Amino acid sequence: MKNPRCERFRILMRQFHRNHPWRLTNGLFIPHAYPEPDKVNLWDDVGFILNRRRVMVWWIHPKARYEDEISRRAYEEAGPMPEDSASWSEEKRRKRVGRSRKRVVTYRTQGWSDQMKAYFERVDAIEERLRQEGIDYEARPSLVVRWYRWGIGMELCAPLEVRGVEGVRTLAELARLLIRRKTTLEKARHASCFVKDRKCLLG
Repeated sequence: MKNPRCERFRILMRQFHRNHPWRLTNGLFIPHAYPEPDKVNLWDDVGFILNRRRVMVWWIHPKARYEDEISRRAYEEAGPMPEDSASWSEEKRRKRVGRSRKRVVTYRTQGWSDQMKAYFERVDAIEERLRQEGIDYEARPSLVVRWYRWGIGMELCAPLEVRGVEGVRTLAELARLLIRRKTTLEKARHASCFVKDRKCLLG
């Protein structure tokens, strides 16, 4: 027996995709640019179509998740952010575009107050200390799939080596296999698309 809620979501997903065309590049939605194609990324996004429904993949490397946890703990230890004592000011810079007309081309705002600068310096110092000491936190491969009215969202944490557009294609291929249940994260850990250096797996 079909689940009415799931069937309704399927219909909504297909309707949304039909009424809101997706601009694809060779079958993939690639929202980011890669000016340095050989640079290794620690997070990325990619989308594709599966059974007339959108699938959006939000990928993060375990190293990046570990760094996010360090940053979270640093802000927690540093305490609440102080209110900026400096009053907000904004200077408009104009360019002459005619005999008597000028157009705003840039905006210049004031910098941080000394109080705010000291706060962020304290956060940076705490982050560096936590990196040196290490924290009790394991960033392991994981996959969370959620259904939305516009499509399917996949939150993927895996030690992939993503370099430029070709790396994004590999990421999309793995996500497609995972969502179709053709493989699992445990099986894919030893696949060629994963980083062979085991140090990339934190914990």
